[in-house]
Amino acid sequence: MGRILLLDTTLRDGEQTPGVRFAQDEKVEIARQLARLGVDVIQAGFPITSAGEFEAIRTIARTVQGPVISAFARTVKEDIDLAYEAIKESREPRVDLVLATSPIHMQHKLRKTPQQVLEMAVEAVSYVKSLGCTCQFYAEDATRSDWNFLAQVFSAVAAVGCDVLCAPDTVGYTVPREHYKLFRFLDEQVDRPAHVILAAHCHNDLGMATANSLAAIEAGARQVECTVNGIGERAGNASLEEVVMALRTRQDYADYAGASFEVNSKELYRTSLLVSHLGGISVQPNKAIVGANAFAHESGMHQDGILKERTTYEILRPEDVGVARSLFVLGKHSGRHALLHRFRELGQEVTDVELIRVYHRFKELCDREKQATDHDLLSLLEEERAGASSLRDAAVSSNTEP
Repeated sequence: MGRILLLDTTLRDGEQTPGVRFAQDEKVEIARQLARLGVDVIQAGFPITSAGEFEAIRTIARTVQGPVISAFARTVKEDIDLAYEAIKESREPRVDLVLATSPIHMQHKLRKTPQQVLEMAVEAVSYVKSLGCTCQFYAEDATRSDWNFLAQVFSAVAAVGCDVLCAPDTVGYTVPREHYKLFRFLDEQVDRPAHVILAAHCHNDLGMATANSLAAIEAGARQVECTVNGIGERAGNASLEEVVMALRTRQDYADYAGASFEVNSKELYRTSLLVSHLGGISVQPNKAIVGANAFAHESGMHQDGILKERTTYEILRPEDVGVARSLFVLGKHSGRHALLHRFRELGQEVTDVELIRVYHRFKELCDREKQATDHDLLSLLEEERAGASSLRDAAVSSNTEP
């Protein structure tokens, strides 16, 4: 299957998250971190949006080394010219064009006929290629488009030099099996040179963006587009960290065999923290891969299993995504093995009798509180030892009376 290209659109689609705005220097900082992470393409933004957006993209194109830097544009000359101006100093300038192909978009938004849309697409791609750029074409709302028309548009733009053909699930409408069939159809029906690849860009409105992205890879997509933490319009985009680690973890699955991203996964957590901090959007605790609870365990059964063999309850190693270690949360579901383990981490050697007695008091505490802190544990142990010492003193005193 070979290497899959990874396009990160955090700085374009991710910034379209309601309430998120990255300042110019923040966009540059995120781009540099994405380069350290090792993504193949950074979609740096939409230059026509504002003067500040244009300057941020141009700075990224001039200074960030490694990934291809692309700029987003509609199929109009003004957009294309500004996009090219923003990224022309990068090592491989790339313009990403977008034009809707679904009946609902063509009729109600564009108010164009399919033939007019086809002509607009070909004209815009031809113009981008005349500038000496790599070009990607987005058939917006592809998953609600007529498949034959979509293949016709893709074949036409490929004929005039388009390099990447993206079929976005713009509104998160498709499901994995359907998405797989769509990409199989396009792989077979689109007339294109061998170097022209298919790309997937999935939204998460039905919670299936990651699954749909993997289905597209199975079916022949050679580029997948994501955002850090899955941020983006409405319910967001396919989550970069989820797609990367799902593919890496399930290399045993025959349909993924040989498929890989050239990503330094140990930078995933650091990247997540940076985007969360600068974007002002906290990551939900139970978020896969980078959430605070992704490697946290409270159940006594799970904690006991982890202590005996990590893989009983962890399919990923925390250090592989840049997390220091797994976390045991001590609460009412925790068992004695986890309690003993935490005491040892705190430098306390506890006898079997002490453990039994402290454990009962620990359970009583957890019925009142959500979880026990290290201070709570040490206090319980100190109280237990103080009580035991008092009993011994009393016993000694009674035995020495005349």
